[in-house]
Amino acid sequence: MREILSDLVAEQQSLDQFLQRVAIRDWERPTPAAGWSIRDTVSHLATFEEYAYNALAQGGSRQSEAAQYPNDEAFTQAGVLPGRAMRAQDVIEWWRGARAKVIEELSRSQPTMRVPWFKSDMSARTFATARLMETWAHGLDIYSSLGEECEDTIRLRHIAWLAWKSLPYAFEYAGEEYSQPVRIEVLGPQWSKWVFGPADTDQVIKGQAGEWCRVAVQRMDAGKAKSLKAQGEVAEMALRVARAYM
Repeated sequence: MREILSDLVAEQQSLDQFLQRVAIRDWERPTPAAGWSIRDTVSHLATFEEYAYNALAQGGSRQSEAAQYPNDEAFTQAGVLPGRAMRAQDVIEWWRGARAKVIEELSRSQPTMRVPWFKSDMSARTFATARLMETWAHGLDIYSSLGEECEDTIRLRHIAWLAWKSLPYAFEYAGEEYSQPVRIEVLGPQWSKWVFGPADTDQVIKGQAGEWCRVAVQRMDAGKAKSLKAQGEVAEMALRVARAYM
């Protein structure tokens, strides 16, 4: 757990430091997420860190709140509303406090411990990886809102792995059959090569890790990814349906 938690904290701190440089007037800038501002995005992160803490410390008792809303979108939207009545710095402090409690709980957890989440339970290691993925994905929205590039880091290896691990779920979500395993071979920063999946499959996706991760968090259309190449029909479908979040 030490490695993934270290990288999770680093990802959160990196975004936090960037937010400190954002002018107050820019907190209302729209992001690529329809209807959401930078303020809303940070509020969303804070809200779901609170749900994450509840999942770890209280068995996910708050997750039943989702049933009070007509759909997932309405439930997610409700989570951003409290931040609209707060000062920008208070929204950041809300996020800081919530994520600190999650890190504390995860630091006491065994990697294989099962954590209840909205769609399915997962191991504590995967849960921590999902928190890193969500921070990074929403960070992309914030950077994009301000016309800046988010520099890829070695921490992408966790998201690239999660995107591969989530393929069976992504296929099921899309109503497609995951009939053969897919192998992912991607290049990350510092000339790192990351490979996930069986060596004997003929279904392979190759390319840059940054593009694979952006496709998997649906911040980039696979058709616009210059480096990603799929070999085999299932791999081609994987690029279309990849979904690293539940």
